[in-house]
Amino acid sequence: MAQQALPVREARLGKPLGSAGAESAVSGVALLLPEGEPVGVRRPSPLPALAVRPLAARLAKAGRSEGLTAHVLHYRCRGWNGAAAHPARDADWALEEVVRRYGDVPVCLVGTGMGARAALHAAGHRAVNSVLAIAPWFPESSALPDATGDPDPVKQLIGRQVLLVHGTNDERTDPDLSYRFAQRAKKVNRDTCRFEVHSDGHALHQHRSEVLALAADFMLGSLFARDYSRPVKDALAAPPPLGLRMPLASGFGASLRR
Repeated sequence: MAQQALPVREARLGKPLGSAGAESAVSGVALLLPEGEPVGVRRPSPLPALAVRPLAARLAKAGRSEGLTAHVLHYRCRGWNGAAAHPARDADWALEEVVRRYGDVPVCLVGTGMGARAALHAAGHRAVNSVLAIAPWFPESSALPDATGDPDPVKQLIGRQVLLVHGTNDERTDPDLSYRFAQRAKKVNRDTCRFEVHSDGHALHQHRSEVLALAADFMLGSLFARDYSRPVKDALAAPPPLGLRMPLASGFGASLRR
């Protein structure tokens, strides 16, 4: 079946959040990749980008003293679209644009849902230092090595700090598939861990403050060599399955750096 042609349209970066001074002062970038749909070449709804903006603002605030800037990527279209992987290609473009604007600065890719899958795909870019994948979406055939079709690649994660986080009650994106992806990733990249948010769903509303604190802790540690919190250190050091099923404790972040 032939793929539907993609309308002529360009991806773009949202306005920078955080270091608003001279671009030369930027020392790190958080690139936010929002949700999407499995299939669709129509223009994206503005809602996913708006939904991820509070996370971008939280990261920008946490990294302000380090010279962090955050951008939200606006895709060309709303769907992944099979082998075309349009959001991953848009992420590649965005990384080149970050390099053009800010030079050789480290980037943390932060994706949610389909955007998390795009972030993991784009991790091989030379600017990427780390990847935070929140409730990542994987179709059945891409996450399991014994399923029909090719599994999602993991070799591009070598040399990157990688953290996945998923609600155990997520009915939109299967947490078991993200666990199986993390298993494969851990085999090639020891700096991979995964947190489970027990009893929470796809949007992680019940433990939103903990997830935001975890995201900030991971970003600051991976981009600016700050010490990770003890739970993140333990998750990265622990062998599977413990380090890939690390529970995100209620109240996480309450006593961390502010």
